[in-house]
Amino acid sequence: MTESTRERPVLVLNAGSSSLKYQLVVPETGEVRARGLIERIGESGSDVPDHSAALQTMAERLRDEGVDLDELSLRAVGHRVVHGGPDFSEPVVIDDAVLDRIRELSALAPLHNPAAAIGIEAARKRFDVPHVAVFDTAFFSSLPPEASTYAVPRDLAEKHQIRRYGFHGTSHQYVAHATADLLGRPVEELRQVVLHLGNGCSASAVRGGRAVDTSMGLTPLEGLVMGTRSGDVDPGLHAYLGREAGLSLEEIDTLLNKRSGVLGLSGVNDFRELEHRLAAGDPDAQLAFDVVAHRLKHYVGAYVAILGGIDALVFTAGVGENSISVRAAVTEGLEALGITVDRARNAARSTTARVISPAGASVAVAVVPTNEELAIARQTADLVG
Repeated sequence: MTESTRERPVLVLNAGSSSLKYQLVVPETGEVRARGLIERIGESGSDVPDHSAALQTMAERLRDEGVDLDELSLRAVGHRVVHGGPDFSEPVVIDDAVLDRIRELSALAPLHNPAAAIGIEAARKRFDVPHVAVFDTAFFSSLPPEASTYAVPRDLAEKHQIRRYGFHGTSHQYVAHATADLLGRPVEELRQVVLHLGNGCSASAVRGGRAVDTSMGLTPLEGLVMGTRSGDVDPGLHAYLGREAGLSLEEIDTLLNKRSGVLGLSGVNDFRELEHRLAAGDPDAQLAFDVVAHRLKHYVGAYVAILGGIDALVFTAGVGENSISVRAAVTEGLEALGITVDRARNAARSTTARVISPAGASVAVAVVPTNEELAIARQTADLVG
């Protein structure tokens, strides 16, 4: 690779139904040349009617910052796509057939894949370079059948593509490898439990750099307690709420995805506000915090069992990287598993990857900032060469 090629950035795009997040990244160095977010796309009163207009707005903003996309030698465009279904286990160069398949998979991610497809279509018209789709589900395509299979009739599962897909895979994969670098050990020899804790939360069990289990399932609703999502509930709850509360399936889906979790228990979904209320002695905040910690411990213990032991417990994403109290609560009482944190190390504020377990501990407890945009940029660059 020539020096000029190493300096050429990848444009990373994350298209939502009414938003476009963008970042210009040099994959080899991690340099971020520009970043931004365009919101309210297509909404009433917005100056940005569609994603094509959003790309033009992005170009204008970048030009104002001294970055001219028409003169810049882009290497490629990397697109975050939430759901790859059973088809995509690796990043893929986007052609018409790939784009059609992303659209067809919208039944599995109705809030995300249609928006991604619209963004991809607009970007392909705007930028005459290779475009690559990087799927949130891809890292978990390696799950063994016993972890990915739901105990429902096989013909039904095959017809409707029902299985555990998992999400946040780009983050889990990046963090697992970054943890190995932090510890100075080959990723192939590590058994890791990675906790991606933000407004959306997921856990993964990673052996030798490959995922063997994860908490999110067919949809991002399963698993940990999140900002507005319930996580695991009795599947019979749906029928019960239909009979007793007269709720439709759509209303129940909205309830569990948007009105539950920390928000449903405490009245707030921002974890920083939850901790403020917790410090003020709010009993609802205390219950919400305890439920979150209990569910996290449940998954940590389960994944240690599945892995047959553990070498590293890793916290990442907004809450995982910043909440001292969450890390302390999750690890408290796990000394029998070799998991413990040093109080001073845990309390030290830092934006860099670090170990917070005591020196010489048998299990490394680490805080490793995630960087999904860099991961997408690197996977895109690796694919296009």
